[in-house]
Amino acid sequence: MTKPLTIAFLPEAAYGASLNCVAIAQELRDLGHRPVFLCDPGFAGMFRNYGFEEVVVSLSPLKSEAEIADFWQRFIDQHRPHFHLPPLQQIATYEAPAWNAIVDSAIHAEPALRKALARLKPDAICLDNVVFFPAIAHAGCPWVRIVSCAETELPDADVPPYTSGCAAEDRGGWDAFRAAYLHELKPVHDRYNAFLVSVGEAKMVPGAFLQESPWLNLLLTPEPLRYRRRRPLDPSRFAYIGGAVRSEAPYELPFFPKHNDKPLIYVGFGSLGAADTDLFQRLIETFAGAPYRVLMSVGPYKDSYEHVPDNVHLEYWYPQPSVIPQVDLFIHHGGNNSLNEALTFGKPSLVMPYCWDGHDNAQRVQELGLGQRLPRYDWKGPDLLAAIRRLLGDAGMKRRLKQLSQDLQAANARRRAADLIVATAEAAAAQSRRSAP
Repeated sequence: MTKPLTIAFLPEAAYGASLNCVAIAQELRDLGHRPVFLCDPGFAGMFRNYGFEEVVVSLSPLKSEAEIADFWQRFIDQHRPHFHLPPLQQIATYEAPAWNAIVDSAIHAEPALRKALARLKPDAICLDNVVFFPAIAHAGCPWVRIVSCAETELPDADVPPYTSGCAAEDRGGWDAFRAAYLHELKPVHDRYNAFLVSVGEAKMVPGAFLQESPWLNLLLTPEPLRYRRRRPLDPSRFAYIGGAVRSEAPYELPFFPKHNDKPLIYVGFGSLGAADTDLFQRLIETFAGAPYRVLMSVGPYKDSYEHVPDNVHLEYWYPQPSVIPQVDLFIHHGGNNSLNEALTFGKPSLVMPYCWDGHDNAQRVQELGLGQRLPRYDWKGPDLLAAIRRLLGDAGMKRRLKQLSQDLQAANARRRAADLIVATAEAAAAQSRRSAP
């Protein structure tokens, strides 16, 4: 290494993307570089907790933490009923409003983001988001796209549409979803393109809000889960690195007054899913009579559960990378962060998706025999417990997961991602020096 590099990270204002970036930033820091996080005020302090510098850039006109929290609570409450709908119906009811909010954030952030990047002068920018911020193209350095949702985020004629949850062989379903997606998102897509043109950028193709990076694109999808594409991705610019799992402090399991020697299940549905308190209540009641120990991550709603059985432990938040190695089964929403942590540590997944890439990851896990997809709401207690028994007793699945875990840990996704980012930044700097008069 000739000199320490400043690597800026701009993750989506969501815990999944943010924590993926934390993992890669931890590796860059270990290599002697300087990771800096550009973050919304609502996430300020989170990255400092991991020892990183923060540059706060407002992604919305909301000013205080209270305003931000109130906005997202109202957004969740408004759209919670839409999580009961199949992916095709969620396009109009949930995805279009979500894209409008995302585009609003890109437009609002542009002036402040340009100023922040001009002051920071990074050697490279890592964008883990679903929308492009034009300020990145004017920062005078290479940018890296991190694809931390499902691989389907990068479209291809032989890959199911992003967020559709369609099976690999369901070509008719693909066509119907693509048509509905383009139709419903056209107004917000047109609005985003008008913004791009207003700041001197080219329009995006229909349905796209983020282009491929001309320098480097990191897919956090493990190689064995990738699809066979009609248009293969250029290996000089695209790398399947697998899950980037962050380091957390060790976690000591609690004592369970009941079933303390039984299989351990971890339930975590992400920050958005924690608001689904009715679903958590159903799960608690089902587990009360089952021979398992259960850890449940319930976010800020912990105090709303009055009667918790002795074999269930609730917490606001768990350090997942320290918890998952100790469990026998992970029940989650299909977020790529959760899925990659389950695969990295060789644990079967029972996926109960509710939106976005969770639908795609749930379907892919089931197709490859690495877990099971279960409807988020259309189940009864015996259905859930039967699925758990099957997953815990599937010896063939355990062997596949063990081998995959060994391969992923040997590949060291964090280090590979960090090395590729550093190489990209150094190559761009060398090219700049050669081009200088």
